[in-house]
Parts: sequence; structure tokens; C-alpha cells
Amino acid sequence: MTAEPGTTPRPGGASATSPEPGASLRARPGHVAVAIGVLGELMMTAGVIVLLFVGYELWITGIFTAQAQHRLEQQLAQQWSAPAPAGPPHPAGSPPSVDVVPLGSALAVIRAPRLGRHWHWVVDEGVAPDDLAKGPGHYPKTALPGGVGNFVLSGHRTTHGAPFYGVDSFKAGDAIVVETRDTWFVYRVTGESIVDPSDIGVTFPVPEHAGQQPTQRLITLTTCNPRYSASQRLIVHGVLATSEPKSQGIPPALQTGKA
Repeated sequence: MTAEPGTTPRPGGASATSPEPGASLRARPGHVAVAIGVLGELMMTAGVIVLLFVGYELWITGIFTAQAQHRLEQQLAQQWSAPAPAGPPHPAGSPPSVDVVPLGSALAVIRAPRLGRHWHWVVDEGVAPDDLAKGPGHYPKTALPGGVGNFVLSGHRTTHGAPFYGVDSFKAGDAIVVETRDTWFVYRVTGESIVDPSDIGVTFPVPEHAGQQPTQRLITLTTCNPRYSASQRLIVHGVLATSEPKSQGIPPALQTGKA
């Protein structure tokens, strides 16, 4: 029995159609296309997740921080409207002292004309993640506003409202004004530096000099560097120039930024 063209004889005279040359190879592109399609969908899903995460980090956290700032402002208003706690009078010619507040509580308000006429943030006590999610935080055990030593603040540069986003724009002589219950403390920027995140010396009473007795009234702002990275720390240094009673009105530094 003669097999038809394209068939293979079987025992007993049966025949089966032989696969055309390359048929198995032509089946593969379908599987590859499916795999590419699945991979593409996974990548699109991953991209959406990344975009949602970035949106959360950059915008949604800012909403939470704005709400926290509102609560801190209300807290300060209550604190400052209550009678001042009794304490020993401060020496003549020296700035009035500022009381220690519990962790997570409102401490003061910081302003800086260089960063905008309306730039101001309530500073809360502490630099734990929950504290910095509210706004700039004060390093516990460093000097209080106007005090001898180093008044050290930390703040986010990109997320949670990015309070310290523009601190790299400071120039020597710029004013950083800290408002407390009774006093405007006007610091002047002296310079900036970039350090390793492990460099805690910038928080010492005398920066980078452990154990040395401080004589100046300093301010230090710390934040991540560069933006969107935590590989370094940007440090802004300043020194107290004047302290002015709030009873005398808005200080000239907030009117001109360079007074």
C-alpha cells in the first residue's frame, strides 16, 4: 500500500500525517508572546505601585504633616496664653530661658525670610520618625532656643511637607528667627557643610568638639543630602545675633530678612 504524500506508514497499513518541517518551531512564538504580555502587565502593575508610593511619599504625607502642624499650632496657642510658669529670673543682659517640653510636644516656631515670607514651621520636641512626620524636630538634650550651646533641629527635605527643602539656599548672614512664648531669637547663618550620616559631632554643644565647654549660642539645621537621598547630611550653621522681646513687635529681621 502506497502512503499518501506527507504521511508515514503505520503497522497494519495505517498512516499518520507527519508534522510539517518547522511546525514545532512555529508554535513557540505564541508562548513567547504570552510570556511577554504577562511580563508587560507585571511591569505596568509594578510601575503603578511605584507611582502610588511616590505620590504617597511626596503628597499624602504632606497632608498628614499639615494636619499635625495645625494641632501643634493649637497646642502652642494654649501654652502661650496660659500664665508663664514661675521660675528664677534670668541674669540681666542674657536671653530669657525656654522651658523643656515633653517629647512630641510643640516647642517653638521657626521662620526664615530666605525661604519665603510665609515659611514658618512649629518645631516639636524629638527627632524620632513620628516626630519628624509632624515637621522640624528638636534634638533632645541639645540647647533650647537662645541657650548657650547648640540648638539642633532636623527636618525632612522631600517628604512630610519638606520643611527643609530649600535650606541649601541660605547665604551667610541670613536670618533664622525662632519664636518662643516671650522672645524672638534671631540667629544668623555662618555657613554650611556636608557630612556623613554617622557624624553626630555636628550636634555637640561645640560642634565636632566632644566634651568642650560651649560659650556661644548656636543653631544647627540638619537634613538629608542630596534631595531624594539619605547618603549624606546637609548642615546649616548659625549663631545667635539678637534676642528681642515679643512685646516690642515683629523684629526687623522678619521685615527685611537682613536687618
